[in-house]
Amino acid sequence: MSQSYRHIAFEHSGGPEVLCLSQSPLPQPGAGQVLIRVRAAGVNGPDLAQRRGAYPPPAGASPILGLEVAGEICALGEDTPRWQLGDQVCALVPGGGYGEYVLTHGSHCLPVPNGMALADTAALPETFFTVWGNLFMRGGLKAGETVLIQGGSGGIGSTAILLAKAFGARVLVTSGSEEKRHYCLTLGADAAFDYRDPELVAQVLALCPAGVNLVLDMAGGKMINENLKLLAEDGRMVSVAMQSGPRAEVDIFRLMAKRIVWTGSTLRPQSIAAKAAIASELEQNVWPLLAKGHCIPPISARFPLAEAAEAHRLMEVGEHRGKVILLLE
Repeated sequence: MSQSYRHIAFEHSGGPEVLCLSQSPLPQPGAGQVLIRVRAAGVNGPDLAQRRGAYPPPAGASPILGLEVAGEICALGEDTPRWQLGDQVCALVPGGGYGEYVLTHGSHCLPVPNGMALADTAALPETFFTVWGNLFMRGGLKAGETVLIQGGSGGIGSTAILLAKAFGARVLVTSGSEEKRHYCLTLGADAAFDYRDPELVAQVLALCPAGVNLVLDMAGGKMINENLKLLAEDGRMVSVAMQSGPRAEVDIFRLMAKRIVWTGSTLRPQSIAAKAAIASELEQNVWPLLAKGHCIPPISARFPLAEAAEAHRLMEVGEHRGKVILLLE
C-alpha cells in the first residue's frame, strides 16, 4: 500500500475553482477505526459550505472534504470485530471522503445492500443517516401521518420522499420549479407545491384541513412561521438546513397554542455512539428494503475525482435531481 495518497484540497476558501488535487501521508486506523480504499464519494451541501469557509470541520476531523464513501476496508484498528480486510462497505465519515483513502469508525460502516453497485452506495450514508435520524428518530414519523418536506428535489429531499412513502406516510413537498415538482411526484410524493407561492398555506390546508403532522424543513428563515401555520395540533417540526436564512421571527403563541415540538440537528458533530445508533436502525429497517430494490436514491451525476470542482458547480446551480457522486476507479 502506498504511503501517500491523492485527495482534493483547497488552500483558501472560495468558489469551486479553489479545489485541486493534492497528496498527503496515508492515515493509519486507531482503536475502533477502519481505513477504506475509496471507490466513490458523495457530494453534499456541507462540502460546499466548508469550501466557502462557512462550515469548518469539528475538532479532530479531517479538513479534507467528503462525508460519505463507498469502498473496501484495507486496514483495521483494534476493536473492530465485525469487519475483515476486503469487506465492501459504504460509510459515514467525519471528513476526508474526497480522497483515495479515508478513516472512519467501524460502527459507521454498513454492508453494501444486495443488488446495488458498490459505487452507487456512496449516495447512501449522508442522506440516509440524516433523514432517518431526523424524520423518524427525532420527528417520530408514523404510518398514516402526513409529512411536508420543505425542499424535495435534492439529495435529502429525494431520500425523505422515498423513506416516508416506504413507511406508510402521506408526503407533501415544496420545490421551486415545475420540473422539480414533477420529479418529486415521480419519486412518490402525493402532492407538490411552489414554496414561493403566496397562497402556499391555503393550498396545503385545502388538501390537509387539519394541518400536517410533521414538517422536515430545509429552508429556515421566513418559512418557519409558514410551517407553524401548516402544522396540526401536536405537530412536529424538524430543522435540518437553513437555505433561506439562519434566523426567523417565530410566532411563539401559535407554537404554544398548537403544542408544537420543534427540534433539529446537524449530523457531523454528533457523537460516535449517536451515529452508530442511526447506523444500527438503518441496517435493521432500511437495508432490507434496499436489497429488494426499494428506496434506491436517484443519482443525478457522476464525476471523476479530479473534476470535483465541476461537481460543486452543478450543486451550486441547483439543477441536480438527487445525488452527485465522485468516482475514483
